[in-house]
Amino acid sequence: MTPPAATPAYRRLSVEERRRQLLDSALGLFAHRAPEDVSLDDVAEAAGVSRPLVYRYFPGGKQQLYEAALRSAAEELQKCFDEPRQGPLLSRLARALDRYLAFVDEHDAGFSALLQGGSVVETSRTTAIVDGVRRAAAEHILDHLGVTGPDLRLRMTVRMWITAVEAASLIWLDEDKQPPLDELRDWLVDQFVAVLSVTAGRDAQTAALVRALAEDV
Repeated sequence: MTPPAATPAYRRLSVEERRRQLLDSALGLFAHRAPEDVSLDDVAEAAGVSRPLVYRYFPGGKQQLYEAALRSAAEELQKCFDEPRQGPLLSRLARALDRYLAFVDEHDAGFSALLQGGSVVETSRTTAIVDGVRRAAAEHILDHLGVTGPDLRLRMTVRMWITAVEAASLIWLDEDKQPPLDELRDWLVDQFVAVLSVTAGRDAQTAALVRALAEDV
């Protein structure tokens, strides 16, 4: 007789591993459905666990789980702008945008829900998490610009451009992900140079930066 196939040994997950599993399952759902359309039962089913187990890790229920998933997504987005300071600045910016837009592409519906707001689970805490991503991105870009003590106009210009990137990403999703990502990336880099050039007409610090960028190719 052929001996029965060995049953795979069950491996109990550590607390951190189980929490990560639940967050990954939630992020997968939020990536394609609005937060208000995702239930704890959905998360439990996606993770292959029971609803009580989800509550054990997130006793605050769906709100706590959503905020935790949002923080996890925010950490991923912040890492998109964590680019080594090597090579021309605009090339670095293009690589960061490649990662950012890849995240948008992968988490399309969830990205829209995250930035557009209006969710029934949106709170001041979730808004602060999203704003933290914008501030972190601005700090990364200003650091790469290498300007000591960036003044108000330059800080505003960088933050306005980040807002434009978000808006373009949302419109790109509404337009069935057109134009192609590489074209969108190049267009956004060109816009970055353009808004800096406009500010340069009113700000000596930014004008010096634009001249340096023209030489940094």
